[in-house]
Amino acid sequence: MTEKEKGPLMSLEETQSLESTYVMHTFARKPVKLAEGRGMEVRDDEGKTYVDFIAGVGADSLGHCHPKVAGAIAEQAQRLIHVSNYYYIEGRAELSKKISDLLNTLVPEGERTPWQSFYANSGAEANECATKLARLWSKRYSHGGQNIVTLDRSFHGRTLATLAETAQPAKQELFRPLPGGFLHTPINDIPALEQMFADHPDGICGILIEPIQGESGVHPCTPEFLQAAERLAHENGALLMLDEVQTGIYRCGDYPFAFQHFGVTPDIVSIAKGIASGFPTGLCAARESVARAFEPGDHGSTFGGSCLAIAAASATLAAIEEEGIAQRVTEVGAYLRERLSQIEGIVEVRGLGLMVAAELAEGIVASQVVERGLEAGLLLNFTGPHTLRFLPPLVCSKAEVDLLAEKLPGLL
Repeated sequence: MTEKEKGPLMSLEETQSLESTYVMHTFARKPVKLAEGRGMEVRDDEGKTYVDFIAGVGADSLGHCHPKVAGAIAEQAQRLIHVSNYYYIEGRAELSKKISDLLNTLVPEGERTPWQSFYANSGAEANECATKLARLWSKRYSHGGQNIVTLDRSFHGRTLATLAETAQPAKQELFRPLPGGFLHTPINDIPALEQMFADHPDGICGILIEPIQGESGVHPCTPEFLQAAERLAHENGALLMLDEVQTGIYRCGDYPFAFQHFGVTPDIVSIAKGIASGFPTGLCAARESVARAFEPGDHGSTFGGSCLAIAAASATLAAIEEEGIAQRVTEVGAYLRERLSQIEGIVEVRGLGLMVAAELAEGIVASQVVERGLEAGLLLNFTGPHTLRFLPPLVCSKAEVDLLAEKLPGLL
């Protein structure tokens, strides 16, 4: 279909008016209407180009419209779009084995055991699955405790259960009463975590942790804390559950998952965002010994693991491997942190790989920097009054980091 056959496109103002009437006001959208994109760049409806340093909140792992991913989706859409999960489909078994292999990257070949995946459509759904699985595993194979421990400032989703796991009172307050069975403890505080288990003997079935907290401003756990969490979980008949929705799929460089940087071995891992380069896909992966707690009928999804999702995720992982993305993320991520640390007005830079935060000096308002970034042709993101977060596509180059570093001082 030609542009003429499609008819005239709505202006930004017309779109804003229509959405104001017919779309729920759950996002404070920026005054930009994005129309197309390739790689690190997107263009609005008036033809202005922006360099994207937020990548759909980390979901567009290979950038916009990567040809291998777009091609795989288009080809699959011509053959089969959706069938019920009552049936086998092409690609799901192969993708699941690939994910298991990635989770076992640091495990010697002869010592590997399978991971099993449940496919969903988002990170929140993946965490919901992890929560149900941990509680069911505890009932069937451990002491039956049902509490799940999460960390202060965490973020695990916006469904009622994942909101209860999200230890941010400001996000929870309007939606109380929330589901029970969730306990919260400070990040990187080993004595507090030890006391939590002491206070709830045989009452905890799992610890759910983001290896690096994303929504609160890119705050990493220490290796010592994660290793203590693993030890305490297993000493007390509980599971170590890692929310790798934002950190996973090479976002942190070198390895497929963040936990592989920290010297721990989780029992359950939640995966989403970058797994399918922007196509809605999530999954909960668990060790076979844990996953066996699920039996047919215990959990399910209509659209999870659809034909299109499997095609997109398979193409994404293949392209990451073929294009040497892991090493690139490590090198460009280090360069990004170095360039940011040299900018006057930035007082702290933290993160790993291409998951980075810049803390701004007092008096510099992060939300205003983001707004000025639009005028300068940059898509930026803030997570707090003085915190910028950078989650560019994994294909980001040093040249694009240089462009950011040249423009950012004028925005502060």
